[in-house]
Amino acid sequence: MNRWLSLLTLAVMGGVVLGSDYTIKTIADVKDAHQYRDIVISNLHVPAGVPLVLLGLQNAVVTFEGTTTFGYKEWKGHLMMFKGDNVTVTGSPGHLIHCGGERWWDGRGGLGGTKKPKFFEVRLNNSQIIGLKIKNTPMHAISINHSYNLTVSNLDIDNLEGDWKGGHNTDGFNVYESKNVTIRNCTANNQNDCIAVKSGIDLLFEDHYCSGGHGISIGSVGGRRDNIVERATIRNCFIRNSVNGVRVKTVRKAIGRVTNVTFEDVTLANITQFGVTMIGNYNLAHGDPHGEPTGGVPISGLVLKNVVGTVNPKGTNIWVYVTNATDWSWDIDVTGGTKTRTCEGFPDGMTPLC
Repeated sequence: MNRWLSLLTLAVMGGVVLGSDYTIKTIADVKDAHQYRDIVISNLHVPAGVPLVLLGLQNAVVTFEGTTTFGYKEWKGHLMMFKGDNVTVTGSPGHLIHCGGERWWDGRGGLGGTKKPKFFEVRLNNSQIIGLKIKNTPMHAISINHSYNLTVSNLDIDNLEGDWKGGHNTDGFNVYESKNVTIRNCTANNQNDCIAVKSGIDLLFEDHYCSGGHGISIGSVGGRRDNIVERATIRNCFIRNSVNGVRVKTVRKAIGRVTNVTFEDVTLANITQFGVTMIGNYNLAHGDPHGEPTGGVPISGLVLKNVVGTVNPKGTNIWVYVTNATDWSWDIDVTGGTKTRTCEGFPDGMTPLC
């Protein structure tokens, strides 16, 4: 008898009770959840200023059921954070994670005004996130950080109300210091980057629908602890009613590199400012280009293949403002914009396209 009790104790301490399940209905239930394999988050209300944190998840399935809501408080951080290995995060039919971001929105995002939490920080290895329905994030939706072998699919990020209620910096996906990450078949209606890669290696983004934001971006790269983006592919994506289409933005006076990035089979529709943008003078403090590009984060091996679509007549089809660029290959057909910008920095031997 003592032997079996000891084995059970070891299983609990190791993070999993085999064959067990657990339901989280109040925030007080969260502290024991990591001990279980099947975790259901059922109609949970998360109190103001208290993040929903699940750490030490191992070989677990986490399922959102019903409606998950969050109390209001001005603070910085994340409303949720999950960390673990071999984890599946999913939602049952009819579920909704409603962040209530409209209570924070003031048109300023992270540049001032109310202090706004981000939504979901993901630190998962050998894991998958499938089919979540997310509404009205205060700022960034999904922040993928220090993750390895992660697949994210079929997420619906609905910040559409931010178009008229003051949403800003409501990024769909941000990727930091991660490797072997795939994000596919997701929808983002938002007011900033649909996808933004700050750093990472071996990344694939495919079959996305992006509307209302700032398009798909590699960057900004530079000015952080990890400033390398290498082997990233964006393909079969549709970007509409957005400020930008596709872009690479590197930080002025920073050090790093962007290597072997491919945009393939990307369609743009009604882009208002820039269809295709490559800049080397991004200013982190102000959130926009400023000054001369410095070239400390060179862009090499950049492929644009079958990037097509339309820009608003008041917009610009292509703008390139970089230095130290090498080995670019472009096959694009982006038209409609009548405003031109001076382009500088195309690699030697490449005909400027703007």
